[in-house]
Amino acid sequence: MRKWLAVFLSLSLGVLVLAGCGSNAGKNDDGKVQLELFSNKSENVETYKEMIREFEKQNPDIKIKLTSPPEAETVIKARLTKNDLPDLMAIGGNATYGELARAGVLKDFSEEAVLDGIQPAYTKMIGQLAGDEVEGVYGIPYATNANTVIYNKEKFEKLGVDIPKTWDEFVEILEKADAAGETPIYFTLKDSWTAMIPWNSLAANTAGEDFAEKKNEDKTSFKKAYGPVADKMLQLLEYGHNDNFGVGYGDGNNAFAKGKSVMYLQGNWAIPEIKKANPDLQLGVFALPVTNDPEKNKLVSGVDVLLAMKADIQHPEEAMKWIEFMLDHENAQGYIDEQAAFSALEDVFQEEPTMEGIKVHFETGRITSFPDHYYPPGMQADNLIQDFLIKKDKEAFLNKMDQEWNKVINR
Repeated sequence: MRKWLAVFLSLSLGVLVLAGCGSNAGKNDDGKVQLELFSNKSENVETYKEMIREFEKQNPDIKIKLTSPPEAETVIKARLTKNDLPDLMAIGGNATYGELARAGVLKDFSEEAVLDGIQPAYTKMIGQLAGDEVEGVYGIPYATNANTVIYNKEKFEKLGVDIPKTWDEFVEILEKADAAGETPIYFTLKDSWTAMIPWNSLAANTAGEDFAEKKNEDKTSFKKAYGPVADKMLQLLEYGHNDNFGVGYGDGNNAFAKGKSVMYLQGNWAIPEIKKANPDLQLGVFALPVTNDPEKNKLVSGVDVLLAMKADIQHPEEAMKWIEFMLDHENAQGYIDEQAAFSALEDVFQEEPTMEGIKVHFETGRITSFPDHYYPPGMQADNLIQDFLIKKDKEAFLNKMDQEWNKVINR
């Protein structure tokens, strides 16, 4: 992998130098500088469009072209190999970011004032994704997210239950909902990535935050550490609907919005989509209580959007203007309000009442990161987990996870 990156970087730097020779490079026929903004999220397209309109109004000589394709992470990796990296990126703080940072194709912001006011915990988080061998800060944490249990408040009231604080209390609600003829949880496992929501919550709270480090040192394995995670995944599946593997994310948002289930295991990013489908729905959120010790149950949170810039961008000053615009307090507040997100900026807060159930985790620091962000890229854990939930063979599944991990890191 590293040899491949070295060859790629050598070629790409040469091409970029040639590409940047023209004085009108990166400009439209009307003389305006055009920058491409690549986003990996479909949920915030309209929010970006509005922000772009305002930015272009304030900066009439700069044009922002928004690109937000399906399967965005696959697209960005393909573009990396074709020397076609976008000028600006608004991507997740995950393994793909770590790959880009290690590839040396992103601008280092470590000496830039734009990092002032960013919560250090999230800067540290993306640093861990890049790895200890990488010096510098190659992304600016912007919006953060959380794995949640989204619940229908009206149905909770009818069932006579409160937000659970322990795993046993959570299961009691599932049982009560089932007995009342309700669908306790609406799964959308046609899209394999949706299995990662409960998986990450369970793994983060039971398998240990240092699992990836120990696994790479051959001090643990999925077989040793993930048995309880697999068991609880199968237990949760029992409380789904009749077509758990036939419904995708978008249809699941609509189904929950229409009252098809009591709870929905999704990130906070789904809330705007649910509210679009049913603005009158009374919903709340809480962290999945994974253990029976409330003090040990942490909320899984990560960098949902980080801002990055390609290292050899032709118009760095104009690109920096866009980043500074995004980081402006009013604009950052507007983003998290509209996206029901949390901010990585120290002075921007999420005050939406819907989020009351998880605010305490942010306030008390009971937060942990997404375990799968530290799995080797290319392992395709979501597909393996989807297959496990269909076949329900725990031993074979855990062995397969260990095999795939080892296979990827030994390439």
